[in-house]
Amino acid sequence: MSLTRKIAPAFEEYLKIFPATGIIGPRQVGKTTLVKEFASQKELFYLDLEDSSDREKLVDATFYFDQFPERNFILDEIQFMPQLFNELRGIIDSNRRPGRFVVIGSASPDIIRVSSESLAGRIGYLELTPFSLAEVDSTSKLWVRGGFPLAYLADTDRISSLWRNNFMSTYIQRDLGLLGLQTDVQIMDRFWRMLVTSQGNLLNTESFARSLDVSRPTILRFLHFLEGAFMILMLRPWYVNTNKRLVKSPKVYIRDSGLLHSLLGLQTFESVINHVQMGASWEGFVIEQIIHNLERSIQPWFYRTQQGAECDILLERNGKVIAAIEIKHGSSPKASKGFRVAIQDTGASAAYIIGNTDNTFKIDDTITITNLSHFLTEVLHRL
Repeated sequence: MSLTRKIAPAFEEYLKIFPATGIIGPRQVGKTTLVKEFASQKELFYLDLEDSSDREKLVDATFYFDQFPERNFILDEIQFMPQLFNELRGIIDSNRRPGRFVVIGSASPDIIRVSSESLAGRIGYLELTPFSLAEVDSTSKLWVRGGFPLAYLADTDRISSLWRNNFMSTYIQRDLGLLGLQTDVQIMDRFWRMLVTSQGNLLNTESFARSLDVSRPTILRFLHFLEGAFMILMLRPWYVNTNKRLVKSPKVYIRDSGLLHSLLGLQTFESVINHVQMGASWEGFVIEQIIHNLERSIQPWFYRTQQGAECDILLERNGKVIAAIEIKHGSSPKASKGFRVAIQDTGASAAYIIGNTDNTFKIDDTITITNLSHFLTEVLHRL
């Protein structure tokens, strides 16, 4: 079983516009599969830069590509040859034909920085995430298993869990090093366990550093790298000049709920909803789905004051808060006093509580109770 990816139409459009198109996202999310589906249609020639024989072909990249001026290329695992970005600039400028190159990478921060500087105006980027609700038909299954294709499409919960456990082991022991983050495997394993317990909480880098016996800059380097590799989300606090004492630390989330559940040892829906981390897991899942569907003009934040006013996610466009959102797992969610204060503090145009109710209805002039599917399909595009 395979599913049509949401970015497929945009990818096809980018091939007609940009000399190079970059597909970035976590490892094992289906980037190569997506691109290869277009390869036969668009006559894209595939080079795997994790393969030493393909890397050898590009020792002199200009000479190699000049031999095939009409051919289009897929350059997979570009992080193995980041020096190619500088050469591609001249190669593209000599022939700016759209669709010449498709660059696939697991997006370490350094790769994005180098390519942005080298190929500005020549490359268009698309992010391929794990499956989202726009691509699947089961909210509960996506929440429990996460969106990595082989995890979501597995025949049983147990097979899905085994895949995710092995993915995390490989990611920590091998992939992080290949992506450019050199660190002790045991420290990184403990770091991930700490991220699990911090899901949805304010980030305390000093506490992380003390627990792992490393420096605070080391923790910041870990976080920066994993955020750039699309594995964690650092949700920043909304901040304005006010006399209120605002929380200024970001909140941290493991982006894929399936990976979070595997690190917690959870396999089934029943085990997830009965776990103490259920609320934090659901909150992170909903936030990820919302952010995945945002227009580029909308920025996500959270809001919290020292006095107790808070909401889980704010959506801001052009300096105006267009929605304040509280996330609760339940069929009868209620608005807290802190949420109502946050609505007033931020001047939000609208407010929503996303729960598991079947219906959407207002509880007063400001706050609407709804569910995730309705919010994503019926509300978000109107904001």
